[in-house]
Amino acid sequence: MEFILFVLTHRMNNRDRWRVYKRVSLMFLLALLALTVVQRGSINMGAPFELERQARMHPPADYDDKQENGIKAFWKSSKPSTSESPTITHDNRPTTWDVTSTNCTANHNLSEQDWFMGLEANFKQFLLYRHCRYFPMILNHPEKCSGDIYLLIVIKSVATEHDRREVIRKTWGKEQVVDGKRIKTLFLLGKSSNEVERANHQKLLEYEDYIYGDILQWDFLDSFFNLTLKETHFLKWFHTYCPNVRYVFKGDDDVFVSVHNIFEYLEMSSKVKDMFVGDVIFKAKPIRKKENKYYIPHALYNKTFYPPYAGGGGFLMDGPLVKRLHVAADTLNLYPIDDVFLGMCLEVLKVTPIKHNAFKTFGLVKNKASKLNREPCLFKSMIVVHKLLPTDLIRMWNLVNSDLVCSKKAQIL
Repeated sequence: MEFILFVLTHRMNNRDRWRVYKRVSLMFLLALLALTVVQRGSINMGAPFELERQARMHPPADYDDKQENGIKAFWKSSKPSTSESPTITHDNRPTTWDVTSTNCTANHNLSEQDWFMGLEANFKQFLLYRHCRYFPMILNHPEKCSGDIYLLIVIKSVATEHDRREVIRKTWGKEQVVDGKRIKTLFLLGKSSNEVERANHQKLLEYEDYIYGDILQWDFLDSFFNLTLKETHFLKWFHTYCPNVRYVFKGDDDVFVSVHNIFEYLEMSSKVKDMFVGDVIFKAKPIRKKENKYYIPHALYNKTFYPPYAGGGGFLMDGPLVKRLHVAADTLNLYPIDDVFLGMCLEVLKVTPIKHNAFKTFGLVKNKASKLNREPCLFKSMIVVHKLLPTDLIRMWNLVNSDLVCSKKAQIL
């Protein structure tokens, strides 16, 4: 710059030289200012994204809450694939989520077999990609398991059920410390199975996680058959990140839970090894009626009875057993019904689940119209009651935790 000024001003008088100096200096300052603005703009790109996510917090009126949208709902809409994870042993666990790509193709060897050709489309889709066991993570919070955790609450949910998650955070799923024992809460999700609104649902979910930091999400579609994937992914995640969690409660997002009663039960069962307790079903038979949601063809399961398993509405298990369940799960083929699959894992480990009357995964009584299903004194004695809408849940929570006077607490714990 000094050389240019020297050439320009060599034959000018002092006044002209001063004008040239001023113009060139001004141009240099403007260039420097422009460069600074560009650099700052590239650093702060996150701010407009956060504003966009805030603008989308209220879902559009045409949201579709249905979770099953045909055969595509079982896997990713474009490439239903994943990379296989190496077998994990108790002594050789990963220290981070080690699945970072999706590269799995359909098992077309099945297509030419007669038994396969006779199956319904959804079971064909399930079997073609059953070997695709693990998918990358979209949202992860390993810090949830830092330090000593007495109880980790884990809830299965889907993207559109924001109101259910919100009520749980305000009631029984609230993170707290009770008598020096820490409670942490996580929600398990896949990707929205609504192809049209998937991008909007994802942005809403990311903003929700930005606020609360309690969502684990994987890159597979949320669907009925993929609930088993949600089970295996949590087992792997827990084995990877949670060395010091004493107990795990795992349940659905439409249940009433008494954490006080959980603590009371755990204190009485502290010496029980391989504890797995819930509403256990013994000698359940596979359903063969095709119109039933839980229908299973003989080609997938030809035994008379399922192994004992707990209803998925909610169950308790100790941390060391969860890690062993992950090891067992990797030895089995995936099964369409997640509750039964976990029972199969327990069978591999030769662990018999404990049936407890305080776990009600079909309501307090099976007659939905019964007034007993709305009796707060009965809820006060339970650990889990299934099938409550968010409004019913918060109403019952407020009643149970008010100055409620009951004639006698049921002796079920």
